[in-house]
Amino acid sequence: MLKILAILFSFAIFCISMACSVAENAASKPLPDPAPVAAATPKTGSTMETAVFAGGCFWGVDAVYKHVKGVIDVKSGYAGGSAKTAEYDRVSEGDTGHAESVRVEFNPQQVSYDQLLKIFFSVVHDPTELNRQGPDTGSQYRSAIFYTSEDQKKAALDYITQLTNSKAFSKPIVTQVVPLKDFYMAEDYHQNYLANHPDQPYIVINDIPKVENLKKEFPDLYVEK
Repeated sequence: MLKILAILFSFAIFCISMACSVAENAASKPLPDPAPVAAATPKTGSTMETAVFAGGCFWGVDAVYKHVKGVIDVKSGYAGGSAKTAEYDRVSEGDTGHAESVRVEFNPQQVSYDQLLKIFFSVVHDPTELNRQGPDTGSQYRSAIFYTSEDQKKAALDYITQLTNSKAFSKPIVTQVVPLKDFYMAEDYHQNYLANHPDQPYIVINDIPKVENLKKEFPDLYVEK
């Protein structure tokens, strides 16, 4: 029992140190809104659109977007690789091309793609970390935007350029902007993970603070669940 407690304590200290490291590398002040020229063109009469983001372990990304007004559904899954390797044990090996991702279905009349982008770069993750987030390392934890339209591609690239030119971050943004080929749902036990495991040490240290930051930085977009 003492050995198990020692391991858990060491893991907690490691997670805290990594969280501090991420905080130091993240933006030191609120990010600007995407410039008007970067805004995606609204689709007349559209009631739902889809966005796919990867920013570390999908548990935290999922949790953040589930608390955004206008988001209809969020699913954790895998993007960037093939169907035959789209399962957790294989993806965790880091050589499948997949990234742990979330598919966000949203109402563009309530929340814009630009707003989802700002949340992605502000509170979801640190976009200057290459192939890692917090205590998680490997290409499966990379920062990526899988666009589903040319409008989304332009919006993402324009915003990255805007953030780079404004020196919003102290290090270069490493976020990939690539087309979405397929999205594969993750296993059932990964879905809605934070809500189902709110007291797990990993969740408490790494992911609950992200939701709290969403509430603090985007009060008009935050909704309770």
